Amino acid sequence: SLPEAIGGGRNWDYRATWIRDASFTVYAFMRLGFLEEAQHFGRWAGQRVMASDADHPLRIMYAIDGSEAKDEEELPHLSGYAGSRPVRIGNGASVQTQLDIFGELMDSVYLSNKYGEAISHNGWEHVRNLVEYVIEHWQKPDAGIWEMRSEPRHFLHSRLMCWVALDRAIRLAKKRSLPAPIVRWAECRDAINADVWENFRHPEDGYFVQERGGKELDAALLMMPLVRFVSSTDPVWLKTLDAIGEQLSDDGLVYRYRVTDGLEGDEGAFTTCTFWYAECLARAGRLDAAQLTLAKGMRYSNTLGLFAEEQDVRGRQLGNFPQALTHLAFISAAFFTDRRLDPSHRPNWQP
Repeated sequence: SLPEAIGGGRNWDYRATWIRDASFTVYAFMRLGFLEEAQHFGRWAGQRVMASDADHPLRIMYAIDGSEAKDEEELPHLSGYAGSRPVRIGNGASVQTQLDIFGELMDSVYLSNKYGEAISHNGWEHVRNLVEYVIEHWQKPDAGIWEMRSEPRHFLHSRLMCWVALDRAIRLAKKRSLPAPIVRWAECRDAINADVWENFRHPEDGYFVQERGGKELDAALLMMPLVRFVSSTDPVWLKTLDAIGEQLSDDGLVYRYRVTDGLEGDEGAFTTCTFWYAECLARAGRLDAAQLTLAKGMRYSNTLGLFAEEQDVRGRQLGNFPQALTHLAFISAAFFTDRRLDPSHRPNWQP
């Protein structure tokens, strides 16, 4: 991939398949009506789940053939792109704990069952094992969606996606009349909900924050209304949305965070977050702002319409290129905004 900052040390090897990105891919394909393609991705992820157990837990990423991703190592004899060192192969994040992956995975399983093939008995047994893992581990710190290379923390986004894992498992069990301890699962889901509302708020301003007891923002919070944890017009959420726009946005581009992440140097604006922000604006009824954000974000694609992971203030493409997660966020934002702008569209009930 390209460096996250020209001449800096944030240079990563992205030649792997992330469970998170594969799960978002299922969602995007289903949104666009490509059910067969979505099912192929779903089967790939399902095979990784089936192969996991207590001794070999689900990894956050795999090689494209399903084997374990390579360990990270540096190649000091290479100068790197535009003098950006060190050059790395493999990815050290492969051994991190990132609790959010269970939520993204369960959301894709739920959607696959809603629009595609029904889950098998054996598949459901593995899903139940994943849910039990979430129940046992949701209160623990982790590296988070942004793969922080500092001490593990209690991130709101990780809590959020643990909530999603339980919520979608409960919905699926009810929809398919599958055997499950639904009452116990619901108690845990509601405990996570209470934890988020009580412990992840700014002490003075009341909006949601990146980590427990903290004050800093995180663009990953933009997922909160997108996964239906909070209403897109809830007053606390709108405070959060406004704060993200004020503190993390720069001329329509959104940065992931402004906190220390255990690495030297800076990074560019994160294009995925820009499109999440656009969709949140649309869901909040701020359609003019949503269209403007989408239009600004689209300017940073290349001549083939492909987006990089990040952009700098000069418009240079940085990081993973092309990045699936960015394109999936763009598809979702464009799809939702287009529906809201269609005068013939009658929206279904939304939280």
